[in-house]
Amino acid sequence: MQRPDTVFPQASPVHVIGASGRSGRAVCQALLAKGVPVIPVVRNASKAIGLKNIRIADLTAPTARLKPILEDATRIVCTAHARNIPALLAAAPPAAKLVCLGSTRKFTHWPDAHGNGVLLGEKALMASGRDGIILHPTMIYGAQGENNVQRLAALLRFLPVIPLPNGGTALVQPIWQGDVTASVLAALERTWQGPRSLVIAGKNAVTYKQFVSLVEQASGLRPRPFISLPAKFLMACARITSRIPGLPEIGPDEIRRLLENKNFDISPMQNFLGVQPIDLQEGLARTFTG
Repeated sequence: MQRPDTVFPQASPVHVIGASGRSGRAVCQALLAKGVPVIPVVRNASKAIGLKNIRIADLTAPTARLKPILEDATRIVCTAHARNIPALLAAAPPAAKLVCLGSTRKFTHWPDAHGNGVLLGEKALMASGRDGIILHPTMIYGAQGENNVQRLAALLRFLPVIPLPNGGTALVQPIWQGDVTASVLAALERTWQGPRSLVIAGKNAVTYKQFVSLVEQASGLRPRPFISLPAKFLMACARITSRIPGLPEIGPDEIRRLLENKNFDISPMQNFLGVQPIDLQEGLARTFTG
């Protein structure tokens, strides 16, 4: 895995909004490992265990309360939901560089609050004219406390056969948390003018059926047969199984999204950020053995 050789100016700390979350905490740790001062900005101090010099802020609060928290910021990473970008733009110093996380959920054929919030934040950033970038990751796995692939592995343990909507032929391209973090750090180091939007994804796309098989392999589960079932039937089953105690919950909306392809061209990510994401099989191996 190739990483950009970033060197950060020591006198310029990075304000990390959402620092107690999975991606936020990973970014803080990576910056500190490089000797870069970090100012973690969190909403709930009780969730910021291990973080130092924290500042408390709620992006849904009036702008006047957020401005003092960011008044000395020159570089801001926002890992909170992209729906909060308008509030960030209103409170951040005009010259501050912004690196925000969005989501490829913005591309879904079935709009929801999550995807619409990402579109709202992206629109605000692009209209601002500010020097900022919104990175849209695909499904993130491998973060400390992340439960995407772990939840899937837990569900697979209950199943003698694996039902997949329409055979699991839709494409997915998950991205390892380490590559998300590397992309954020690379964006902090890059120089550009105006707002940008960029998709970040894993090295390769696979069918959902292949993805499940790789999760089985990485988590040490024995292979089991697949069966193809209509998505509507599986969505109805999900409403029933959600009431069974101890069974990992998979929502109907999650099943429906398995019908759409989520594969992306990563050449803009590679060319602009200089990040070469790792292979899915390698990333899953790190996730289950790390």
